[in-house]
Amino acid sequence: METAFPLFKFSYKKWKHAAINLFFTFTTIIVNFALAFLLLQISRWTQESHWGLLTFIDSIPLILYALAGLLGLDLISAYFIHWLEHKVRFMWRFHLIHHTDVHVDTTTANRHHPGESIFRFVFTSLAVFILGAPIWLIMLYQALSVVLSQFNHANISLPERVDKFLSLALVTPNMHHVHHHYVLPQTDTNYGNIFSVWDRIFGTFSYMKQEDIKYGIDTHLDASEHSKISKMLRIPFEPYRKPVGGKFSSPEK
Repeated sequence: METAFPLFKFSYKKWKHAAINLFFTFTTIIVNFALAFLLLQISRWTQESHWGLLTFIDSIPLILYALAGLLGLDLISAYFIHWLEHKVRFMWRFHLIHHTDVHVDTTTANRHHPGESIFRFVFTSLAVFILGAPIWLIMLYQALSVVLSQFNHANISLPERVDKFLSLALVTPNMHHVHHHYVLPQTDTNYGNIFSVWDRIFGTFSYMKQEDIKYGIDTHLDASEHSKISKMLRIPFEPYRKPVGGKFSSPEK
């Protein structure tokens, strides 16, 4: 689809770009597989102990139970942690690697520093604990998350009416591309992963014309800082750079 209906026609070495993002995809897989047993144990304990918010609605029709569970998992393990990563400077240092990509496409979806992968695993575990999510629901959410994150990062151009209609419920490419605009305030909007409802409820929904979007992050636009793996792995441990528009204005300590 990216080839047939591209939003932007990038002039770059696509395979080199993909290789960088696939490296971070691999590190994400390693982190998640290494810690997966913890998630399974937490879920198993909640089921055996009849613990979690979902226990209060376990008698409703399965489809409604699944929808409620998916919404809850999306709120805590995706929207909330993503919002925190933009509000807590220590977490932003790791998350900004995701924003350094100046050629956003499907491979960008898993462009996460290993440190961020750990943050997200912790909040996924927290969501499972709070909700008391069964294994099948976790697997369903993870499967949908993979598909939707690939979709909303894709370099595709949907008709504006179609995109706006879909974005009433789901995070669409046009919606998420705004989040990847290189400067504030757009960078701090549209945190959703699967469902757009949380951005609408919490007032973080934003829209802008796709032709006005410029990808990347204003503090790291130099090619040497967004196209070298070794450099990106070190970014969280380097002196903090304040972006245009002010973010974490307190002095570095």
